Amino acid sequence: MDQFTLNLLVVGATFALYIGIAIWARAGSTSEFYAAGRGVHPVLNGMATGADWMSAASFISMAGIISFGGYDTSAYLMGWTGGYVLLAMLLAPYLRKFGKFTVPEFIGDRFYSQTARTVAVICLIVASLTYVIGQMTGVGVAFSRFLEVENTTGLFIGAAIVFFYAVLGGMKGITYTQVAQYVVLIIAYTIPAIFISLQITGNPIPALGLFSDVKETGEPLLTTLNGLITDLGFSEYTKQSDTTLNMFLFTVSLMIGTAGLPHVIVRFFTVPKVADARSSAGWALVFIALLYLTAPAVAAMARLNLVNTFYPNGTAAEAVSLESIENDERLNWVRNWEQTGLLAFDDKNGNGLIEYNASAENELTVNRDIITLANPEIANLPGWVIALVAAGGLAAALSTAAGLLMAISSAVSHDLIKAQINPAISEKGELLSARIAMGVAIAIATYLGLNPPGFAAQTVALAFGLAAASIFPALMMGIFSKRINNKGAVAGMLAGLIVTIVYIFLHKGWFFVASTASFSDADPLLLSIKSTSFGAIGAMINFAVAYVVSNATEEPPVEIQALVEDIRVPRGAGTAVDH
Repeated sequence: MDQFTLNLLVVGATFALYIGIAIWARAGSTSEFYAAGRGVHPVLNGMATGADWMSAASFISMAGIISFGGYDTSAYLMGWTGGYVLLAMLLAPYLRKFGKFTVPEFIGDRFYSQTARTVAVICLIVASLTYVIGQMTGVGVAFSRFLEVENTTGLFIGAAIVFFYAVLGGMKGITYTQVAQYVVLIIAYTIPAIFISLQITGNPIPALGLFSDVKETGEPLLTTLNGLITDLGFSEYTKQSDTTLNMFLFTVSLMIGTAGLPHVIVRFFTVPKVADARSSAGWALVFIALLYLTAPAVAAMARLNLVNTFYPNGTAAEAVSLESIENDERLNWVRNWEQTGLLAFDDKNGNGLIEYNASAENELTVNRDIITLANPEIANLPGWVIALVAAGGLAAALSTAAGLLMAISSAVSHDLIKAQINPAISEKGELLSARIAMGVAIAIATYLGLNPPGFAAQTVALAFGLAAASIFPALMMGIFSKRINNKGAVAGMLAGLIVTIVYIFLHKGWFFVASTASFSDADPLLLSIKSTSFGAIGAMINFAVAYVVSNATEEPPVEIQALVEDIRVPRGAGTAVDH
Protein backbone atom coordinates (compact mmCIF):
# COMPACT_ATOMS: atom_id res chain seq x y z
CA MET A 1 0.00 0.00 0.00
CA ASP A 2 1.44 3.38 -0.98
CA GLN A 3 2.03 6.12 1.61
CA PHE A 4 -0.74 8.42 0.39
CA THR A 5 -3.40 5.69 0.67
CA LEU A 6 -2.14 4.75 4.13
CA ASN A 7 -2.27 8.39 5.24
CA LEU A 8 -5.78 8.74 3.87
CA LEU A 9 -7.01 5.61 5.65
CA VAL A 10 -5.55 6.51 9.05
CA VAL A 11 -6.58 10.18 8.94
CA GLY A 12 -10.01 9.26 7.55
CA ALA A 13 -10.55 6.73 10.35
CA THR A 14 -9.77 9.31 13.04
CA PHE A 15 -12.08 11.87 11.40
CA ALA A 16 -14.87 9.30 11.29
CA LEU A 17 -14.28 8.63 15.01
CA TYR A 18 -14.54 12.35 15.85
CA ILE A 19 -17.74 12.79 13.85
CA GLY A 20 -19.27 9.65 15.39
CA ILE A 21 -18.52 10.92 18.91
CA ALA A 22 -20.02 14.33 18.04
CA ILE A 23 -23.25 12.69 16.89
CA TRP A 24 -23.39 10.54 20.03
CA ALA A 25 -22.63 13.45 22.38
CA ARG A 26 -24.57 16.24 20.68
CA ALA A 27 -25.72 19.02 22.99
CA GLY A 28 -29.43 19.40 23.67
CA SER A 29 -29.32 22.31 26.14
CA THR A 30 -27.25 25.41 26.88
CA SER A 31 -25.78 23.66 29.93
CA GLU A 32 -24.50 20.83 27.72
CA PHE A 33 -23.34 23.25 25.03
CA TYR A 34 -21.42 25.52 27.42
CA ALA A 35 -20.25 23.12 30.16
CA ALA A 36 -21.03 19.54 29.03
CA GLY A 37 -23.78 19.39 31.66
CA ARG A 38 -21.08 19.56 34.38
CA GLY A 39 -20.90 15.76 34.36
CA VAL A 40 -17.41 14.97 33.02
CA HIS A 41 -15.23 12.62 35.09
CA PRO A 42 -12.01 14.30 36.35
CA VAL A 43 -9.72 11.82 34.59
CA LEU A 44 -11.54 12.21 31.29
CA ASN A 45 -11.58 15.96 31.78
CA GLY A 46 -7.83 15.90 32.44
CA MET A 47 -7.34 13.98 29.19
CA ALA A 48 -9.60 16.38 27.28
CA THR A 49 -7.74 19.32 28.84
CA GLY A 50 -4.47 17.78 27.67
CA ALA A 51 -5.77 17.61 24.09
CA ASP A 52 -7.25 21.12 24.39
CA TRP A 53 -3.90 22.36 25.62
CA MET A 54 -1.49 20.43 23.38
CA SER A 55 -2.22 22.29 20.20
CA ALA A 56 -0.52 22.48 16.83
CA ALA A 57 2.06 24.60 18.63
CA SER A 58 2.88 21.76 21.04
CA PHE A 59 2.65 18.85 18.61
CA ILE A 60 3.79 20.36 15.33
CA SER A 61 5.79 23.47 16.11
CA MET A 62 7.33 23.25 19.58
CA ALA A 63 9.87 20.55 18.75
CA GLY A 64 10.71 22.48 15.58
CA ILE A 65 11.36 25.74 17.34
CA ILE A 66 13.45 24.00 20.03
CA SER A 67 15.27 22.04 17.34
CA PHE A 68 16.50 25.25 15.71
CA GLY A 69 16.59 27.50 18.81
CA GLY A 70 18.20 25.12 21.28
CA TYR A 71 18.57 26.26 24.89
CA ASP A 72 16.93 29.65 24.36
CA THR A 73 13.63 28.09 23.36
CA SER A 74 13.46 25.75 26.35
CA ALA A 75 11.36 28.53 27.87
CA TYR A 76 8.41 27.13 25.92
CA LEU A 77 8.63 23.94 27.97
CA MET A 78 9.07 25.69 31.31
CA GLY A 79 6.40 28.30 30.70
CA TRP A 80 3.71 26.05 29.33
CA THR A 81 4.07 23.36 32.00
CA GLY A 82 4.61 25.83 34.86
CA GLY A 83 1.43 27.62 33.91
CA TYR A 84 -0.59 24.53 34.76
CA VAL A 85 0.73 24.58 38.30
CA LEU A 86 -0.55 28.15 38.65
CA LEU A 87 -3.86 27.17 37.11
CA ALA A 88 -4.33 24.19 39.43
CA MET A 89 -3.37 26.07 42.59
CA LEU A 90 -4.66 29.61 42.04
CA LEU A 91 -7.57 29.59 39.63
CA ALA A 92 -9.34 26.35 38.68
CA PRO A 93 -10.94 25.38 42.04
CA TYR A 94 -12.13 28.91 42.83
CA LEU A 95 -13.60 29.56 39.42
CA ARG A 96 -15.42 26.20 39.51
CA LYS A 97 -16.79 27.08 42.94
CA PHE A 98 -18.24 30.28 41.48
CA GLY A 99 -20.38 28.03 39.28
CA LYS A 100 -20.68 30.04 36.06
CA PHE A 101 -20.33 29.07 32.39
CA THR A 102 -17.69 31.51 31.10
CA VAL A 103 -14.70 33.61 32.17
CA PRO A 104 -16.36 36.94 31.21
CA GLU A 105 -19.39 35.94 33.29
CA PHE A 106 -17.17 35.56 36.37
CA ILE A 107 -15.47 38.90 35.69
CA GLY A 108 -18.81 40.65 35.09
CA ASP A 109 -20.38 39.32 38.32
CA ARG A 110 -17.26 39.71 40.48
CA PHE A 111 -16.72 43.30 39.36
CA TYR A 112 -20.48 44.00 39.31
CA SER A 113 -20.23 45.59 35.88
CA GLN A 114 -21.50 44.79 32.40
CA THR A 115 -18.68 46.99 31.10
CA ALA A 116 -16.13 44.73 32.79
CA ARG A 117 -17.88 41.74 31.25
CA THR A 118 -17.77 43.32 27.78
CA VAL A 119 -14.08 44.22 28.12
CA ALA A 120 -13.38 40.62 29.21
CA VAL A 121 -15.20 39.39 26.09
CA ILE A 122 -13.02 41.63 23.92
CA CYS A 123 -9.84 40.38 25.64
CA LEU A 124 -11.01 36.79 25.25
CA ILE A 125 -11.78 37.15 21.55
CA VAL A 126 -8.49 38.92 20.77
CA ALA A 127 -6.39 36.28 22.58
CA SER A 128 -8.42 33.31 21.31
CA LEU A 129 -8.45 34.43 17.67
CA THR A 130 -4.69 35.00 17.79
CA TYR A 131 -4.27 31.51 19.24
CA VAL A 132 -6.56 29.82 16.73
CA ILE A 133 -4.51 31.21 13.82
CA GLY A 134 -1.68 28.91 14.91
CA GLN A 135 -4.00 25.91 14.91
CA MET A 136 -5.32 26.60 11.44
CA THR A 137 -1.74 27.09 10.23
CA GLY A 138 -0.89 23.65 11.63
CA VAL A 139 -3.92 22.08 9.93
CA GLY A 140 -2.79 23.50 6.59
CA VAL A 141 0.78 22.23 7.07
CA ALA A 142 -0.34 18.68 7.88
CA PHE A 143 -2.89 18.47 5.08
CA SER A 144 -0.60 19.95 2.44
CA ARG A 145 2.05 17.29 3.00
CA PHE A 146 0.27 14.10 3.97
CA LEU A 147 -2.93 14.34 1.94
CA GLU A 148 -1.18 16.11 -0.94
CA VAL A 149 -3.60 19.00 -1.19
CA GLU A 150 -3.00 22.74 -1.28
CA ASN A 151 -2.53 24.46 2.08
CA THR A 152 -5.74 26.42 1.45
CA THR A 153 -7.73 23.28 0.66
CA GLY A 154 -6.41 21.63 3.83
CA LEU A 155 -7.56 24.60 5.89
CA PHE A 156 -11.06 24.36 4.45
CA ILE A 157 -11.26 20.61 5.13
CA GLY A 158 -10.09 21.07 8.72
CA ALA A 159 -12.53 23.93 9.27
CA ALA A 160 -15.39 21.78 7.96
CA ILE A 161 -14.55 18.95 10.39
CA VAL A 162 -14.36 21.34 13.36
CA PHE A 163 -17.58 23.03 12.25
CA PHE A 164 -19.43 19.72 12.28
CA TYR A 165 -18.47 18.40 15.68
CA ALA A 166 -18.14 21.72 17.50
CA VAL A 167 -21.40 23.25 16.27
CA LEU A 168 -23.33 20.02 16.78
CA GLY A 169 -21.90 18.93 20.10
CA GLY A 170 -20.82 22.13 21.81
CA MET A 171 -18.70 21.56 24.91
CA LYS A 172 -20.18 18.10 25.43
CA GLY A 173 -19.23 16.90 21.96
CA ILE A 174 -15.88 18.69 22.05
CA THR A 175 -14.98 17.14 25.43
CA TYR A 176 -15.41 13.52 24.38
CA THR A 177 -13.89 14.19 20.96
CA GLN A 178 -10.85 15.66 22.72
CA VAL A 179 -10.47 12.50 24.80
CA ALA A 180 -10.18 10.52 21.57
CA GLN A 181 -7.87 13.16 20.08
CA TYR A 182 -5.57 12.99 23.09
CA VAL A 183 -5.18 9.23 22.65
CA VAL A 184 -4.40 9.71 18.94
CA LEU A 185 -1.92 12.54 19.41
CA ILE A 186 0.03 11.06 22.33
CA ILE A 187 0.46 7.72 20.53
CA ALA A 188 1.42 9.53 17.34
CA TYR A 189 4.02 11.62 19.17
CA THR A 190 5.66 8.98 21.33
CA ILE A 191 5.91 6.00 18.95
CA PRO A 192 8.16 7.77 16.38
CA ALA A 193 10.19 9.23 19.24
CA ILE A 194 10.79 5.74 20.65
CA PHE A 195 11.83 4.40 17.22
CA ILE A 196 14.26 7.28 16.63
CA SER A 197 15.71 7.14 20.15
CA LEU A 198 16.42 3.43 19.63
CA GLN A 199 18.02 4.14 16.26
CA ILE A 200 20.33 6.87 17.55
CA THR A 201 21.11 5.89 21.14
CA GLY A 202 19.69 2.41 21.71
CA ASN A 203 17.58 3.80 24.59
CA PRO A 204 13.82 3.20 24.16
CA ILE A 205 12.86 6.13 26.43
CA PRO A 206 13.35 9.35 24.43
CA ALA A 207 13.71 11.58 27.52
CA LEU A 208 16.63 9.40 28.66
CA GLY A 209 17.96 9.00 25.14
CA LEU A 210 18.52 12.77 25.07
CA PHE A 211 21.29 12.26 27.63
CA SER A 212 22.61 8.97 26.25
CA ASP A 213 25.54 8.29 23.93
CA VAL A 214 25.07 8.25 20.16
CA LYS A 215 25.79 4.73 18.92
CA GLU A 216 27.90 5.88 15.96
CA THR A 217 30.14 8.33 17.83
CA GLY A 218 30.15 6.97 21.39
CA GLU A 219 29.67 10.55 22.62
CA PRO A 220 26.63 12.04 24.39
CA LEU A 221 23.91 13.08 21.94
CA LEU A 222 24.04 16.77 22.87
CA THR A 223 27.83 16.82 22.60
CA THR A 224 27.64 15.24 19.15
CA LEU A 225 24.96 17.72 18.05
CA ASN A 226 26.94 20.69 19.38
CA GLY A 227 29.99 19.60 17.43
CA LEU A 228 28.10 19.13 14.17
CA ILE A 229 26.21 22.42 14.15
CA THR A 230 29.14 24.55 15.34
CA ASP A 231 31.15 23.15 12.42
CA LEU A 232 28.40 24.58 10.20
CA GLY A 233 28.64 28.00 11.83
CA PHE A 234 25.58 27.74 14.09
CA SER A 235 25.62 28.53 17.81
CA GLU A 236 25.99 25.64 20.23
CA TYR A 237 22.69 23.90 20.80
CA THR A 238 23.09 24.04 24.58
CA LYS A 239 24.35 27.64 24.71
CA GLN A 240 22.23 30.57 25.92
CA SER A 241 22.21 33.28 23.27
CA ASP A 242 19.18 35.30 24.35
CA THR A 243 19.37 37.70 27.29
CA THR A 244 18.40 36.38 30.72
CA LEU A 245 15.87 39.22 31.07
CA ASN A 246 14.03 38.29 27.90
CA MET A 247 14.06 34.56 28.70
CA PHE A 248 12.71 35.23 32.19
CA LEU A 249 9.93 37.52 30.96
CA PHE A 250 9.07 35.10 28.16
CA THR A 251 8.77 32.21 30.63
CA VAL A 252 6.60 34.29 32.97
CA SER A 253 4.46 35.45 30.05
CA LEU A 254 3.84 31.85 28.97
CA MET A 255 3.09 30.74 32.54
CA ILE A 256 0.53 33.40 33.40
CA GLY A 257 -0.79 33.32 29.85
CA THR A 258 -1.46 29.60 30.30
CA ALA A 259 -3.33 30.27 33.52
CA GLY A 260 -5.35 33.02 31.84
CA LEU A 261 -6.39 31.28 28.62
CA PRO A 262 -10.21 31.09 28.59
CA HIS A 263 -10.48 27.91 26.52
CA VAL A 264 -8.40 26.05 29.14
CA ILE A 265 -10.18 27.59 32.14
CA VAL A 266 -13.67 26.65 30.90
CA ARG A 267 -12.63 23.00 30.88
CA PHE A 268 -12.78 23.13 34.69
CA PHE A 269 -16.40 24.28 34.56
CA THR A 270 -17.39 20.87 33.15
CA VAL A 271 -16.73 18.73 36.25
CA PRO A 272 -19.31 18.01 38.98
CA LYS A 273 -17.50 19.41 42.06
CA VAL A 274 -14.81 21.88 43.14
CA ALA A 275 -12.54 19.02 44.23
CA ASP A 276 -12.90 17.55 40.75
CA ALA A 277 -11.55 20.78 39.23
CA ARG A 278 -8.34 20.47 41.23
CA SER A 279 -8.11 16.75 40.43
CA SER A 280 -8.65 17.49 36.71
CA ALA A 281 -5.77 19.96 36.73
CA GLY A 282 -3.50 17.33 38.26
CA TRP A 283 -4.47 14.70 35.71
CA ALA A 284 -4.05 17.21 32.90
CA LEU A 285 -0.49 17.90 34.05
CA VAL A 286 0.27 14.16 34.00
CA PHE A 287 -1.13 13.72 30.49
CA ILE A 288 0.67 16.84 29.22
CA ALA A 289 3.97 15.74 30.77
CA LEU A 290 3.98 12.60 28.60
CA LEU A 291 4.48 14.80 25.54
CA TYR A 292 6.49 17.58 27.11
CA LEU A 293 9.13 15.23 28.52
CA THR A 294 9.49 13.72 25.05
CA ALA A 295 9.61 16.98 23.05
CA PRO A 296 13.24 18.00 23.88
CA ALA A 297 14.46 14.59 22.70
CA VAL A 298 12.39 14.82 19.50
CA ALA A 299 13.86 18.28 18.86
CA ALA A 300 17.52 17.32 19.36
CA MET A 301 17.27 14.03 17.47
CA ALA A 302 15.47 15.68 14.56
CA ARG A 303 18.19 18.33 14.25
CA LEU A 304 20.87 15.62 14.36
CA ASN A 305 19.09 13.62 11.66
CA LEU A 306 18.59 16.74 9.55
CA VAL A 307 22.30 17.60 9.66
CA ASN A 308 23.27 14.00 8.94
CA THR A 309 20.93 13.97 5.94
CA PHE A 310 22.76 16.84 4.30
CA TYR A 311 26.20 15.80 5.58
CA PRO A 312 26.01 11.99 5.44
CA ASN A 313 29.69 11.53 6.23
CA GLY A 314 29.41 13.48 9.46
CA THR A 315 31.67 16.35 8.46
CA ALA A 316 30.96 19.87 7.19
CA ALA A 317 33.31 19.24 4.28
CA GLU A 318 31.02 16.94 2.30
CA ALA A 319 27.47 18.14 1.68
CA VAL A 320 24.89 15.95 -0.06
CA SER A 321 24.74 16.33 -3.83
CA LEU A 322 21.80 17.67 -5.77
CA GLU A 323 21.88 14.46 -7.80
CA SER A 324 21.44 12.38 -4.62
CA ILE A 325 18.44 14.46 -3.55
CA GLU A 326 16.83 13.85 -6.92
CA ASN A 327 17.59 10.12 -7.16
CA ASP A 328 18.26 8.59 -3.74
CA GLU A 329 15.14 6.89 -2.31
CA ARG A 330 16.33 7.64 1.22
CA LEU A 331 15.96 11.35 0.41
CA ASN A 332 12.37 11.07 -0.83
CA TRP A 333 11.30 13.11 2.19
CA VAL A 334 13.27 16.12 0.92
CA ARG A 335 11.45 16.07 -2.41
CA ASN A 336 8.10 15.45 -0.71
CA TRP A 337 8.42 18.43 1.61
CA GLU A 338 9.84 20.63 -1.14
CA GLN A 339 6.51 20.25 -2.94
CA THR A 340 4.70 21.83 0.04
CA GLY A 341 6.86 24.95 -0.12
CA LEU A 342 7.90 24.42 3.53
CA LEU A 343 11.36 23.18 2.59
CA ALA A 344 13.47 24.69 -0.17
CA PHE A 345 17.01 24.20 -1.46
CA ASP A 346 18.97 26.16 -4.03
CA ASP A 347 22.46 25.42 -5.36
CA LYS A 348 23.58 29.07 -5.21
CA ASN A 349 27.24 28.49 -6.03
CA GLY A 350 26.55 25.91 -8.74
CA ASN A 351 28.86 23.23 -7.29
CA GLY A 352 26.18 20.53 -7.35
CA LEU A 353 26.01 20.31 -3.54
CA ILE A 354 23.34 21.56 -1.11
CA GLU A 355 25.26 23.27 1.67
CA TYR A 356 23.43 23.83 4.95
CA ASN A 357 25.15 26.39 7.16
CA ALA A 358 24.75 29.65 9.07
CA SER A 359 26.26 31.86 6.38
CA ALA A 360 24.56 34.10 3.86
CA GLU A 361 25.25 31.36 1.29
CA ASN A 362 23.09 28.82 3.12
CA GLU A 363 21.36 26.75 0.45
CA LEU A 364 18.69 25.05 2.58
CA THR A 365 15.56 26.65 4.06
CA VAL A 366 13.47 24.61 6.52
CA ASN A 367 10.17 25.79 7.99
CA ARG A 368 10.14 25.05 11.74
CA ASP A 369 6.65 23.56 11.54
CA ILE A 370 7.74 20.52 9.52
CA ILE A 371 10.24 19.06 12.00
CA THR A 372 7.90 16.82 14.01
CA LEU A 373 5.85 15.83 10.97
CA ALA A 374 8.91 15.08 8.83
CA ASN A 375 10.87 13.34 11.60
CA PRO A 376 9.62 9.79 10.82
CA GLU A 377 10.42 10.26 7.12
CA ILE A 378 13.89 11.66 7.86
CA ALA A 379 14.57 8.58 10.01
CA ASN A 380 13.11 6.21 7.35
CA LEU A 381 10.48 4.80 9.71
CA PRO A 382 7.65 2.52 8.48
CA GLY A 383 4.78 4.04 6.52
CA TRP A 384 2.20 3.39 9.23
CA VAL A 385 4.23 5.54 11.66
CA ILE A 386 4.23 8.41 9.16
CA ALA A 387 0.44 8.07 8.75
CA LEU A 388 0.00 8.05 12.51
CA VAL A 389 1.99 11.28 12.87
CA ALA A 390 -0.22 12.90 10.24
CA ALA A 391 -3.32 11.94 12.23
CA GLY A 392 -1.72 13.11 15.47
CA GLY A 393 -0.79 16.52 14.09
CA LEU A 394 -4.33 17.06 12.84
CA ALA A 395 -5.80 15.85 16.14
CA ALA A 396 -3.67 18.34 18.08
CA ALA A 397 -4.61 21.27 15.86
CA LEU A 398 -8.32 20.44 15.62
CA SER A 399 -8.78 19.74 19.34
CA THR A 400 -7.39 23.10 20.40
CA ALA A 401 -9.14 24.96 17.58
CA ALA A 402 -12.44 23.51 18.77
CA GLY A 403 -11.77 24.57 22.38
CA LEU A 404 -10.84 28.11 21.34
CA LEU A 405 -13.88 28.45 19.10
CA MET A 406 -16.04 27.15 21.94
CA ALA A 407 -14.71 29.91 24.22
CA ILE A 408 -15.40 32.55 21.57
CA SER A 409 -18.89 31.21 20.84
CA SER A 410 -19.83 31.11 24.53
CA ALA A 411 -18.59 34.65 25.09
CA VAL A 412 -20.63 36.02 22.19
CA SER A 413 -23.86 34.12 22.83
CA HIS A 414 -23.87 34.01 26.65
CA ASP A 415 -21.99 37.17 27.64
CA LEU A 416 -23.10 39.53 24.89
CA ILE A 417 -26.41 38.33 23.43
CA LYS A 418 -27.97 36.71 26.52
CA ALA A 419 -26.50 39.03 29.17
CA GLN A 420 -26.75 42.38 27.40
CA ILE A 421 -28.40 42.49 23.98
CA ASN A 422 -31.44 40.24 24.52
CA PRO A 423 -31.81 39.03 28.14
CA ALA A 424 -35.28 37.60 27.34
CA ILE A 425 -33.94 35.20 24.73
CA SER A 426 -35.18 31.62 25.14
CA GLU A 427 -32.84 28.71 25.83
CA LYS A 428 -33.51 27.43 22.31
CA GLY A 429 -32.70 30.86 20.88
CA GLU A 430 -29.52 31.12 22.93
CA LEU A 431 -28.42 27.67 21.76
CA LEU A 432 -29.03 28.72 18.15
CA SER A 433 -27.10 31.97 18.63
CA ALA A 434 -24.20 30.00 20.15
CA ARG A 435 -24.06 27.74 17.11
CA ILE A 436 -24.22 30.68 14.71
CA ALA A 437 -21.45 32.44 16.65
CA MET A 438 -19.39 29.25 16.42
CA GLY A 439 -19.86 29.14 12.64
CA VAL A 440 -18.85 32.79 12.22
CA ALA A 441 -15.79 32.29 14.45
CA ILE A 442 -14.70 29.28 12.37
CA ALA A 443 -15.02 31.34 9.16
CA ILE A 444 -12.91 34.17 10.62
CA ALA A 445 -10.32 31.75 12.00
CA THR A 446 -10.01 30.05 8.59
CA TYR A 447 -9.47 33.39 6.87
CA LEU A 448 -6.80 34.42 9.38
CA GLY A 449 -5.17 30.98 9.08
CA LEU A 450 -4.59 31.68 5.39
CA ASN A 451 -2.46 34.71 6.29
CA PRO A 452 -0.72 33.93 9.61
CA PRO A 453 1.78 36.40 11.09
CA GLY A 454 4.30 33.68 11.91
CA PHE A 455 4.79 29.94 12.30
CA ALA A 456 2.47 28.15 14.71
CA ALA A 457 4.41 28.34 17.99
CA GLN A 458 5.36 31.99 17.42
CA THR A 459 1.77 33.04 16.74
CA VAL A 460 0.55 31.11 19.76
CA ALA A 461 3.18 32.79 21.96
CA LEU A 462 1.63 36.16 21.06
CA ALA A 463 -1.78 34.86 22.18
CA PHE A 464 -0.30 33.88 25.54
CA GLY A 465 1.10 37.37 25.93
CA LEU A 466 -2.32 38.89 25.29
CA ALA A 467 -4.02 36.56 27.79
CA ALA A 468 -1.28 37.22 30.34
CA ALA A 469 -1.66 40.98 30.03
CA SER A 470 -5.45 41.15 30.14
CA ILE A 471 -7.33 38.16 31.59
CA PHE A 472 -4.97 36.59 34.14
CA PRO A 473 -4.57 39.71 36.35
CA ALA A 474 -8.35 40.30 36.39
CA LEU A 475 -8.96 36.72 37.52
CA MET A 476 -6.27 36.84 40.20
CA MET A 477 -7.47 40.15 41.62
CA GLY A 478 -11.08 39.01 41.38
CA ILE A 479 -10.34 35.96 43.53
CA PHE A 480 -7.72 37.23 45.96
CA SER A 481 -8.46 40.93 46.48
CA LYS A 482 -11.63 42.37 47.96
CA ARG A 483 -10.44 45.93 47.31
CA ILE A 484 -10.28 45.87 43.49
CA ASN A 485 -13.47 47.45 42.16
CA ASN A 486 -15.12 47.61 38.75
CA LYS A 487 -13.36 50.80 37.66
CA GLY A 488 -9.95 49.38 38.55
CA ALA A 489 -10.61 46.06 36.82
CA VAL A 490 -11.79 47.70 33.58
CA ALA A 491 -8.92 50.21 33.54
CA GLY A 492 -6.37 47.45 34.25
CA MET A 493 -7.62 45.09 31.54
CA LEU A 494 -7.73 47.85 28.92
CA ALA A 495 -4.29 49.17 29.90
CA GLY A 496 -2.67 45.72 29.80
CA LEU A 497 -4.32 44.73 26.52
CA ILE A 498 -3.73 48.00 24.66
CA VAL A 499 -0.09 48.44 25.74
CA THR A 500 0.71 44.84 24.80
CA ILE A 501 -1.00 45.05 21.40
CA VAL A 502 0.77 48.33 20.60
CA TYR A 503 4.15 46.88 21.56
CA ILE A 504 3.56 43.73 19.50
CA PHE A 505 2.45 45.72 16.46
CA LEU A 506 5.39 48.10 16.69
CA HIS A 507 7.86 45.30 17.30
CA LYS A 508 6.53 43.24 14.40
CA GLY A 509 6.38 46.24 12.10
CA TRP A 510 2.64 45.85 11.48
CA PHE A 511 1.79 49.55 11.75
CA PHE A 512 1.80 51.28 8.37
CA VAL A 513 4.29 53.86 9.71
CA ALA A 514 6.74 51.21 10.87
CA SER A 515 9.44 49.42 8.95
CA THR A 516 9.60 45.66 9.33
CA ALA A 517 13.38 45.86 9.02
CA SER A 518 13.59 48.37 11.87
CA PHE A 519 11.22 46.58 14.21
CA SER A 520 12.14 42.92 13.85
CA ASP A 521 12.50 40.37 16.65
CA ALA A 522 16.26 41.00 16.54
CA ASP A 523 15.78 44.66 17.43
CA PRO A 524 13.59 44.97 20.57
CA LEU A 525 12.07 48.36 21.35
CA LEU A 526 12.52 48.19 25.14
CA LEU A 527 15.78 46.79 26.55
CA SER A 528 15.98 43.22 25.19
CA ILE A 529 12.25 42.46 25.47
CA LYS A 530 10.74 40.83 22.39
CA SER A 531 7.06 40.95 21.46
CA THR A 532 6.48 37.36 22.63
CA SER A 533 7.82 38.28 26.09
CA PHE A 534 5.95 41.52 26.61
CA GLY A 535 2.85 39.87 28.11
CA ALA A 536 4.58 39.80 31.51
CA ILE A 537 5.13 43.57 31.33
CA GLY A 538 1.52 44.05 30.21
CA ALA A 539 0.36 42.03 33.22
CA MET A 540 2.38 44.21 35.61
CA ILE A 541 0.81 47.30 34.03
CA ASN A 542 -2.63 45.72 34.43
CA PHE A 543 -2.05 44.99 38.14
CA ALA A 544 -0.61 48.46 38.79
CA VAL A 545 -3.37 50.40 37.00
CA ALA A 546 -6.12 48.34 38.64
CA TYR A 547 -4.60 48.88 42.09
CA VAL A 548 -4.13 52.64 41.66
CA VAL A 549 -7.58 53.26 40.18
CA SER A 550 -9.35 51.05 42.75
CA ASN A 551 -7.66 52.77 45.69
CA ALA A 552 -8.52 56.20 44.25
CA THR A 553 -12.23 55.31 43.99
CA GLU A 554 -14.89 53.75 46.18
CA GLU A 555 -14.65 50.28 47.73
CA PRO A 556 -16.64 47.44 46.17
CA PRO A 557 -20.10 46.83 47.73
CA VAL A 558 -20.23 44.75 50.91
CA GLU A 559 -21.99 41.88 49.15
CA ILE A 560 -19.20 41.69 46.54
CA GLN A 561 -16.56 41.55 49.26
CA ALA A 562 -18.55 38.77 50.92
CA LEU A 563 -18.69 36.97 47.55
CA VAL A 564 -14.89 37.09 47.25
CA GLU A 565 -14.55 35.74 50.78
CA ASP A 566 -16.98 32.92 49.99
CA ILE A 567 -15.08 31.94 46.83
CA ARG A 568 -11.75 31.64 48.64
CA VAL A 569 -12.79 30.17 51.99
CA PRO A 570 -14.54 26.78 52.16
CA ARG A 571 -17.98 26.80 53.77
CA GLY A 572 -17.78 26.10 57.48
CA ALA A 573 -14.09 26.96 57.76
CA GLY A 574 -13.17 28.25 61.18
CA THR A 575 -16.34 27.04 62.88
CA ALA A 576 -16.22 25.03 66.11
CA VAL A 577 -16.76 21.29 65.85
CA ASP A 578 -17.88 19.10 68.76
CA HIS A 579 -16.12 15.79 69.20
